[in-house]
Amino acid sequence: MSDFEGLKALVTGGASGIGRATAELLAARGAQVAVLDLDPAPVDKPLLGFRADVSDDASVREAVAAAVTELGGLDIVVNNAGVGAQGTVEDNDDAEWHRVLDINVVGMVRVARAALPHLRRSQHAAIVNTCSIGATAGLPQRALYCASKGAVYSLTLAMAADHVREGIRVNCVNPGTADTPWIGRLLDAADDPAAERAALEARQPTGRLVSAAEVAGAIAYLASPLSGATTGTSLAVDGGMQGLRLRPVGQ
Repeated sequence: MSDFEGLKALVTGGASGIGRATAELLAARGAQVAVLDLDPAPVDKPLLGFRADVSDDASVREAVAAAVTELGGLDIVVNNAGVGAQGTVEDNDDAEWHRVLDINVVGMVRVARAALPHLRRSQHAAIVNTCSIGATAGLPQRALYCASKGAVYSLTLAMAADHVREGIRVNCVNPGTADTPWIGRLLDAADDPAAERAALEARQPTGRLVSAAEVAGAIAYLASPLSGATTGTSLAVDGGMQGLRLRPVGQ
């Protein structure tokens, strides 16, 4: 496919995981892609790497400006940078709540705020936010993470309403448990990594984790000019976790 031919895209958290898979897919389909990441060292051509800390407004503005200059414009923003968190409401102190919300929610605000003046000049402007199944389903031991992604979901809808008449589409993807470096670290830290992986796989009706490439495909769908009538939408990529209620095996 070449639906992104001639378009300029920016992907935050694009040096690994879902972000890297997305950046590579957009580039393969014709886009020029800039990656913003705390550590852009792993990024190589045709991707362009820029260091950015989404928790720091000056860092974001500088990186977005540099990326737009290098790209020669901006059409697509993939707001993917974020962090995880574990525990119930009792398990994280105020500082951790502020840190995670600052990165996962306000970080997207900072990037969008810096990008909007450039997107307004595009004929195919789109923002795609990486949300989570945690925005719409109660997951155990994920209170802080789910709260942050619930905010991302609501933010996506509000941004879509604010900017639709400017020709800027805003959507989000809601991945289930994805096979990413963060999940890998959680599994490594578990008492029984194999049992923990099996439990995570079993709660998704497909019986496996979501791949980064599958999430990237959904992001590309929402970002593509071929989806010009799609805005204010959340697209679940969760192996059926949100909508399906299967009977136990054998029944």
